[in-house]
Amino acid sequence: MNKTEARTFVQTLAKAGTQRAAARELGKAQSSISNTLARARAILGDEEVARLLASEVHSARAAVAGRASAPRGEAASSTPATARTSLADAVVAGDRMALALKTLEAENRRLLGQNRTLAEAALTDEYVRKQIFEISHSKPTTPEWLVAPSVAVAGDIGVPILFGSDWHWGEVVKHSEIGGVNEFNLAIARQRLNHLIERTIMLLTKHMVNPSYPGIVFALGGDMVSGNIHEELSETNEVPIMVVVLDLIDHLILAIKRLKQVFGRVFLPCVAGNHGRFHKKKRSKESNYNSFDWLIYQQLDRHFQDDPDVVFYIPDGPDALVSVYGYRYLFTHGDQFRGGDGMIGPLGPITRGDHKKRSRNAQIDQEYDTLVIGHFHQLLQMRRIIMNGSLIGYNEYAHTNNFGFEPPQQALWITNAQHGITFSMPVHLGEAHGKGAANSPWVSFFEAAKAA
Repeated sequence: MNKTEARTFVQTLAKAGTQRAAARELGKAQSSISNTLARARAILGDEEVARLLASEVHSARAAVAGRASAPRGEAASSTPATARTSLADAVVAGDRMALALKTLEAENRRLLGQNRTLAEAALTDEYVRKQIFEISHSKPTTPEWLVAPSVAVAGDIGVPILFGSDWHWGEVVKHSEIGGVNEFNLAIARQRLNHLIERTIMLLTKHMVNPSYPGIVFALGGDMVSGNIHEELSETNEVPIMVVVLDLIDHLILAIKRLKQVFGRVFLPCVAGNHGRFHKKKRSKESNYNSFDWLIYQQLDRHFQDDPDVVFYIPDGPDALVSVYGYRYLFTHGDQFRGGDGMIGPLGPITRGDHKKRSRNAQIDQEYDTLVIGHFHQLLQMRRIIMNGSLIGYNEYAHTNNFGFEPPQQALWITNAQHGITFSMPVHLGEAHGKGAANSPWVSFFEAAKAA
């Protein structure tokens, strides 16, 4: 079908009034008429189709108006047969006009519905960032340090990566309910965040020989706030959720500025967790746009939008694929993995989930070397999987379910250009929990003979 044939078809359809009438007139099935109209729209576009329909309506109106305004002399001189013919023509023209009007109205309704659908589909991350948060999808000019090929100098330690997840900001943990092994509230959360940043700086600057870094990766892995997904949380959280969000944003701004002060550049890949979601039931579609985690990340990005040394990567989906010196990490919260048992904990479902993710990503050319997750509040640093601890530490949920004790801690490691992951060093955030004593020998061993 070319444009001429498409125009002819649309005009024929308009004169017939409906697809059913056009099918009878052309001797075709109604489905064939519908398919032909779809092809005509694809060729001519919706605007020209609407214009052709409107043109037929105008022609029908003009025909009726012309007959209605004919001079009485002409009407009187006409023969009865001619008059009857003219009247019949007018009636037919009027019917066609009415049918064409109905067709045009139906087309208008269809286009309005299509516009609404397109408008809803346009509510994407970029639209929200531009129209609501007044920030671009990226920096006005992407910093050179982020995109330029980087050649590691021989002897460089590498790039440090600090993984912050499962902070549960706003939750209250009462030490009396868990045997006195932990306590948590907003004041303690702020203190632990300060410890996280300062101890990270200490480990990377005071415990390394001639430390020199191109910057630091500060990944945020979700469950940053406690949220209201469970009734017990909404009833026992220290303050309402919006107050929690604002408080966390303020303290994260200070933390990022402190890291920038020491390391010069900060890159922040961010993924949302499950505790920050708006709805009780977890959703697959547009889950990020219904999460307080995502809102926090966007507000932070907005705050640092004019700072070329602080760059955020906030993907639309649940996974963030990041390469450091060519070594590929897949950051995700980890709530996709379910199951486990009392012997190996979550390691079984995480290993199976990692296998499935690697298979899927290999099919779409998005392979990765190490999976980095949070969610389980247990620190485990391996080559293929890094599982993060938490800022909140041991709580009533873990105690009630008889989970093993886990102190508050976060993962920190270094990625070397030649060797990948090298130094792995947890950042401890709670009180000293070592089992040794300060006056004990620096090493000792057991002798069976002496024990006997």
